[in-house]
Amino acid sequence: MAIRLTDAALRQLPAGVSAPGYDRAALTPGILHFGVGNFHRAHQAAYLDALFAKGLGQDFAIVGAGVMPGDARAREVLGAQDWLTTLVEQEAGRSDARIIGSMIDYLPVADVAAITARLADPAIRIVSLTVTEGGYFLDARDRFDPGHPAIVADAASPDAPKTVFGLILKGLRARRDAGHAPFTVMCCDNIPHNGEVTRGTLTGLARLSDPAYADWIAANVAFPNGMVDRITPATSDRERQICRDEWGIEDGWPVFCEGFTQWVLEDDFPAGRPPLEEVGVQFVPDVVPFEIMKLRILNAGHAVIAYPAGLLDVHFVHEAMEHPLVSAFLEKVEREEIIPGVPPVPDTDTSDYFALIQRRFANPKIGDTVRRLCLDGSNRQPKFVVPAIRDALARGGSVAGLALESALWCRYCHGTTESGAETAPNDPNWDKLQARARAAKEAPREWLSLSDVYGDLKDDETFASAFEAALTALWRDGTEATLRAYIG
Repeated sequence: MAIRLTDAALRQLPAGVSAPGYDRAALTPGILHFGVGNFHRAHQAAYLDALFAKGLGQDFAIVGAGVMPGDARAREVLGAQDWLTTLVEQEAGRSDARIIGSMIDYLPVADVAAITARLADPAIRIVSLTVTEGGYFLDARDRFDPGHPAIVADAASPDAPKTVFGLILKGLRARRDAGHAPFTVMCCDNIPHNGEVTRGTLTGLARLSDPAYADWIAANVAFPNGMVDRITPATSDRERQICRDEWGIEDGWPVFCEGFTQWVLEDDFPAGRPPLEEVGVQFVPDVVPFEIMKLRILNAGHAVIAYPAGLLDVHFVHEAMEHPLVSAFLEKVEREEIIPGVPPVPDTDTSDYFALIQRRFANPKIGDTVRRLCLDGSNRQPKFVVPAIRDALARGGSVAGLALESALWCRYCHGTTESGAETAPNDPNWDKLQARARAAKEAPREWLSLSDVYGDLKDDETFASAFEAALTALWRDGTEATLRAYIG
């Protein structure tokens, strides 16, 4: 019979499940984290858990925070199990389960007073974020958007903020006024130059109401860039059942992930940091080469397999990799159009890195879904795929495969798969995307007028004509025949 996950249960865990290797009661808070989701718990929280087990950095335990409606449910579930998480790492030949105990509190969701008080506490030396690619209020050129309604509202009422960034501003102001040093703001989202982007959003919001305060932040607050990587699917009843039946743990929100993990960070933490290099984090002077490699080869690669697989009614990512046309499409686009534009990375062979990515995508245990990869294309395409298109065009290379990927995304957003099954909305801008995709069926270039995605690429005849030909072929010949023709 499964045991319910709590602190008390740590003394009687089933065989094969590892408990935290430290006294949780001895931990003290040092990090406040916004966005306590699956990726955070499989990544940052897991690294800290491993560090604490070495007897190091135990004054950097995590306090969770959130502002979104879904955060309240997360807090309720995690609170019932004393902020513990069952982390299950799965590879083709093995599975391992351990209990993560590095989070010791989760503040009431959207409680401005409670969150501000904790941010103002000098014990908090790092504020970290995983609020998704769409949570940074950026425009089509990935610059801060001062006209976003949430930003306008926070700028008008800085003492009653509703956004994560408004809360951070309020907390930093309280620290400054109390004479405490500012905390470091550490972005853990998949965004190019994520530290710089975070700085731009925070100072941009501050500047709308207090330009002098914005200047103080720019001069005094550190925003290290970082690259994070670990494939971590959403939790469903499938994962809860596996956790219960195979590991004997009743966990309301377990996290399943691959064994591979990577974290590359710039070492810019004036207020101090845990010694994460002791558990495999790479501290480097420049994250950009690692970041570009990952965003192009892995994240753009996810998009390359996602939309043809979605149109072909493939459910799991490893099943997409088993489909000969989908896997061959990935191979050709990566080798001919994406990897040639990836700059050199220290001590890394990009061809070997791609081979690693292929193995990770093909992991049959991870249970990652094609639908998850298709999610939020309106935010992911301009960050992961469009830069690869621009690079290929700039060096005079082919964009036929990347144009086909864009056409597959357009065809997916039309709302039906090749079998005629309806595709449930899968993007914050689904209605707009679907309307544009339906118009593009007869006039393909209508899709490229999504200026917040493609910018001026609609005016590049090389790309626009390749896209038009690809979308026309998809509607005329179908997904499989179009893939076959591209692969040759």
